[in-house]
Amino acid sequence: MTGYAIALTACRPDEAESLARKLVESRLCACVNVVRGVRSTFWWKGDIQTDEECILIMKTSRDVADDLWKAVKKIHSYEVPEFVLVPVELGSSEYLRWISENVRTDGSGSAPEN
Repeated sequence: MTGYAIALTACRPDEAESLARKLVESRLCACVNVVRGVRSTFWWKGDIQTDEECILIMKTSRDVADDLWKAVKKIHSYEVPEFVLVPVELGSSEYLRWISENVRTDGSGSAPEN
């Protein structure tokens, strides 16, 4: 692996667990935290909107970032899903090794289904 990253996306509360599970099952993430109770205010199609959302915090490898983005786009219900990748500068060697052991890097694993 060339590096580690935290990826973020927001989603509807009723799809959070399903998205998280699909991303872990496909081995694109070693872990996905679901943060509930987020209230987001944002511009959408010329108007300010406010909605309840969940934030998914995805622990992954930078090697699979493109595949992770493709999977999020494929299974996410939003027309324009958030996808932000933050490189990990430092982490415990044991935790980073655990991510390496649980994220595919060889093209194996299947893409998540809708």
